[in-house]
Amino acid sequence: MYNEYFHFSELPFSIAPDPHFMFMSTRHQEGLAHLLYGINHGGGFVALTGEVGTGKTTLCHCLLQQLPENIDIALILNPKLNAIELLATICDELRISYDKNRHTLKNLVDALNQHLLTAHAKGRRTVLVIDEAQNLSLEVLEQVRLLTNLETTKTKLLQIILVGQPELKDLLNRRELRQLNQRITARYHLLPLSLDETRTYIRHRLMVCKGNPDLFKENAIHKIFHYSNGIPRLINIICHCALLGAYSSDARIITPTIIKRAAKETLAFKNDSPSQLKPLLAVLALSCLAAGFYYLKYQANNPIQSQAKTILSGKFPNKPTIKPSASVKNSPAAVKIEHVAEIRPFSTWLDNPALTLNAGLNNALKLWGKEIPANQQVDCQYLQKIGLNCLFDKGNWKDLLMFDRPAVLEFSLSPEIKRYALLTAIKNGQPTLTFDQNVAFPLADLLSFWDGYYVLLWQSPKSDMKMLFPGQSSGNVAWLREQLAVVDGINQEVKYPQFFDTDLKARVINFQRSHHLTQDGKVGSQTIFHLDNATGAQGSPHLKQD
Repeated sequence: MYNEYFHFSELPFSIAPDPHFMFMSTRHQEGLAHLLYGINHGGGFVALTGEVGTGKTTLCHCLLQQLPENIDIALILNPKLNAIELLATICDELRISYDKNRHTLKNLVDALNQHLLTAHAKGRRTVLVIDEAQNLSLEVLEQVRLLTNLETTKTKLLQIILVGQPELKDLLNRRELRQLNQRITARYHLLPLSLDETRTYIRHRLMVCKGNPDLFKENAIHKIFHYSNGIPRLINIICHCALLGAYSSDARIITPTIIKRAAKETLAFKNDSPSQLKPLLAVLALSCLAAGFYYLKYQANNPIQSQAKTILSGKFPNKPTIKPSASVKNSPAAVKIEHVAEIRPFSTWLDNPALTLNAGLNNALKLWGKEIPANQQVDCQYLQKIGLNCLFDKGNWKDLLMFDRPAVLEFSLSPEIKRYALLTAIKNGQPTLTFDQNVAFPLADLLSFWDGYYVLLWQSPKSDMKMLFPGQSSGNVAWLREQLAVVDGINQEVKYPQFFDTDLKARVINFQRSHHLTQDGKVGSQTIFHLDNATGAQGSPHLKQD
């Protein structure tokens, strides 16, 4: 069609969830962080909601890419099943054998439970993803809840992710489902793109297919945002039709007139109301989701990095103060920010919509002395490329201070509206946050909005460090012995210091127990982070404290 005319390498605005065109807006990054926390926290439910076409599928693709290899995924695309059909489908997805001619609810649950116990013994975890979950019946939802009762004495055996349209939130709020609702450990509602994000989204897709990023005039982008309401799938449909219209009329630049005509052709059959396109878009979403999930189902490389903490606690100082400057001790590149500011309530600082997770991560990178990308878009994938790791977790104020690290904190103005700011210092018991300047506040003000979520950046003390298992032999095992000796004071000589023996496993388990980690004797990213922190985390930024 128009590829050759506009010199595209491929179609830039296909509605298929092609990972090659993946665009992670600030909202998508925040949603992904919540999903990762819910999975890493272990057990229970995670709920992701959003209007049709807002990018829930894209978010799930990113999630699947970031799951480690020891995760097994069961994906349910058609939730209009009864309880027995749902359990049979889960067993089929996980390749669990059962008698297809004589299967009962009990037999299926028993088979699933046995499979989960076997997988757990092998160090594997299982995640169930149910798309279009707003279509689940109350009976099936109750059966899904009962699946989370499959557990050992220490952990849940099944993590469940419910993905659905806004109706799912209403469904979960029903009194009959209050037990299920209480088991949701992380939830996020995905909002449409803003005008700025719509502009960046369009240019991103044009650049991926080697096109001209300025092909759409600025006032044309405003028109696209107006007609699409920032919904990515509608943006794609309008842009695709606009490019066809420009091609047919020999136009080289997309103008507002072309956009208006394209919107009329694509949306007019529903009275120009994008919000009424749900039935058609739901069908498109289901087909895209089926293709996308199965394409990425086994592409999982990044390590899980999370362990939940306990409930909020702390003392509450009184008066807010403005700090003339801030720096971070032992920082590779200390940042000093001079400013003069008026004293005003903490809540008014959070009114700024620019306080995104991306902005917080940019400020954190400055403390590390790391290069910020030209587009200023920072996510955990970019951080890994420059040698840093993300730790997204939830805990209390006391635990956070024990880390002695700068952290991006999440503040909730409402279930849908979040703000983020970097914690850099504690002065006289008052936390100092980085906005456009560094400001100290009473702890009580901060805790009234902080929901316990935070993001820490950390650097592995050894660049070649990977998961260590009992029975392994490597130089990293000798490093592990040295780190533990600093913590527990045991520095006895062993014949084979590079061998991970049973005595070393017991020391690792003791360390994991004291830091509320999974006590499996394996040294993964969580244990490495806490070991590094316990031994001083040399070379990493720290909180500046009095």
